[in-house]
Amino acid sequence: MHTNLRIGMIGLDTSHCEAFTKLLNDPSHPFHVPGGKIEVAYAGGSPDLEVSYSRVDKITAALRDEHGVEILSTPEEVAEKSDAIFLTAVDGRVHLDLFQRIVKFRKPTFIDKPFAVTTDEAKQMFELAKAYNVPLMSASAIRFSENLQNNLTDKGSGDVIGADCFGPMNIQPKLPGLYWYGIHSIDVLYRIMGKGCKQVTSTTNEDYEYVIGVWEDGRIGTVRGNRKGNKLFGASIHRESETDFIYATKQEKPIYAGLVEDALNLFKTGKASIEPEETIEVIRFIEAANESRETGKSVHL
Repeated sequence: MHTNLRIGMIGLDTSHCEAFTKLLNDPSHPFHVPGGKIEVAYAGGSPDLEVSYSRVDKITAALRDEHGVEILSTPEEVAEKSDAIFLTAVDGRVHLDLFQRIVKFRKPTFIDKPFAVTTDEAKQMFELAKAYNVPLMSASAIRFSENLQNNLTDKGSGDVIGADCFGPMNIQPKLPGLYWYGIHSIDVLYRIMGKGCKQVTSTTNEDYEYVIGVWEDGRIGTVRGNRKGNKLFGASIHRESETDFIYATKQEKPIYAGLVEDALNLFKTGKASIEPEETIEVIRFIEAANESRETGKSVHL
């Protein structure tokens, strides 16, 4: 691979496309991430998802006309002409199909949230990645908040004994339950707690979500989702000697910059900062939370 990676983008239907491209392609950006450029892309789009099809033309034009990205007609062409890939399609339902189409090109791939909308699909993608020896990773950008990373690096207050996370949680009917926006706060919970949740219980009404996870070691982590009021993300992180409160999105450094830096590391080293088992468990946690929302009962993972 070249020192400056030729990066492809698949699925031009999310604001993340322009955010990632500006960080990589514009050296004058105050948080420019060096090491690669978005050079080729495939527009895609889901015809039954308004938040997808309504954005494709505008984002495609912006990447082509403002950032010099070459627009190609298939995902396969993008994979062939790239050293690494951002699979940014906003519709988690299409990720398995798109990944199946490009995995044979053996290019390191970052898949934007939600990685999948079933645990089975999540497992299938990691099995494909293993079979073709493709470095693969997925995460919410909120996981890479500088405030969050700095707090978790500082172990002065002892081990994490629990966490209460919060954030906006809009529902998108085509992407079931908490997959659309719940994944952000749930990914933050996993960044704090790590894997090992055994049981999930959800409460839901028109304006709010509340999800309680019980870990195998007895620790408890919660997620509060808001559909009214503020749209801030954050968490209370409980440790042995004190509790820290952080806002994940009130900071100078854009959260996307942290994600792009981490993705570049994946592309260059082939090593993901998140274990596949954790990513699969995040999807299973959401699946269980959705089931609990419907039944009112606790669900075992």
